[in-house]
Amino acid sequence: MAATELMRQMLAAAIDSAQPARCVPPHLPQPEDVKGRLVVIGAGKASAAMARAVEDHWHGPLSGLVVTRYGYEVACERIEIVQAAHPVPDAAGLRAAQRVLDTVQGLSADDVVLCLISGGGSALLPLPLPGITLEDKQAVNRALLASGATISEMNTVRRHLSAIKGGRLAAACHPARVITLLLSDVPGDQPLDIASGPTVPDPTTCADALAIVERHGMSLPASVMQVLRSGAGESVKPDDPRLPPLDTRLVATPQQALQAAADVAQAHGYTPHILSDAIEGEARDVGQVLGALALQTATRGMPFQTPCALLSGGETTVTLRGKGRGGRNVECLLSFALATQGQPRIHALMGDTDGVDGVEEIAGAHVGPDTLARAFAAGLHPRQHLDANDGHGFFQALGDSVITGPTRTNVNDFRVILIDAPGDPA
Repeated sequence: MAATELMRQMLAAAIDSAQPARCVPPHLPQPEDVKGRLVVIGAGKASAAMARAVEDHWHGPLSGLVVTRYGYEVACERIEIVQAAHPVPDAAGLRAAQRVLDTVQGLSADDVVLCLISGGGSALLPLPLPGITLEDKQAVNRALLASGATISEMNTVRRHLSAIKGGRLAAACHPARVITLLLSDVPGDQPLDIASGPTVPDPTTCADALAIVERHGMSLPASVMQVLRSGAGESVKPDDPRLPPLDTRLVATPQQALQAAADVAQAHGYTPHILSDAIEGEARDVGQVLGALALQTATRGMPFQTPCALLSGGETTVTLRGKGRGGRNVECLLSFALATQGQPRIHALMGDTDGVDGVEEIAGAHVGPDTLARAFAAGLHPRQHLDANDGHGFFQALGDSVITGPTRTNVNDFRVILIDAPGDPA
């Protein structure tokens, strides 16, 4: 099998392993444990598919509302699906967030709230605190995305500007029991960082958020800075008496997705090595390091013997300096291609499991030994594209983009490097 086709199969296996139809049903409550109503709420790129999985496996009374990204809807009969913008929020998300809060009003201790949360939920629930407008939240999101901050840092800031995140949604459910099913898209799988933790308490503070803003030199609206400096944005802490009984469950993780891809590599004769499911840092720096590791393996047979597949996940960041189309995975991959310089036994594919790398409807791209040569022959200059943060423009011009369409799941970045043994076909 050609290397590109094998890598695409590995990506498909990773995505399939995190499909809500597969991973949600085992975590649903038992009917006898729900004495009152079961109310479903949620947000994220996978939330509509998660809602469909609930409907397919819950045969008692059911109602609710979830919000997902435009184009990621799945038809449901008892749970209402609404759509909003990601990664920069819009008015539809603002209305949806308020409706989610309204849905959990007036519940009793016998009721159960089933909260379906996946990556993307932060932008899809943009309900701000008093004094902050939607336009302010949009400005904050743009600044965060361009700052180079880690996802944990971004979500710390978001939690302290929100009327629904940082445990506030859980507090609104009181006294009903809250079961949260999480599809993780963050390094470390911390519930607090998945969609900025709407149903989990938050030990971080406004001072922590302010320090992140200052550390990355972000310029934010005056109203936002006032909320952070005054402490008015303090989130719900672990000892808050408003918190109802909480049951938080991880239903799919990046590690599980990487293992599914590893099984495919093994079946095709490549020894898989999962380097990490939580790699962070500047995308171009990560690409350079992965390139050096691939070269060491290909030319010296260490630290791994060939043929092998090096797998990793996590969430890199891009500090925007140029005027290109962005995309952390394609930036990482372009840096990797420059580092490996067409080594004849190295192939790689990098993409986002949600099908969207940055703001483009493109999951990622792939490279092989001939990538740079084809680029130069076409008049493309890889270093200039990297400096302009224009990985998408580079790979699209070569026809090497990976387009999956909406995957309706999200377990973050997926990277695979295939290294053939000496004498194997490239």
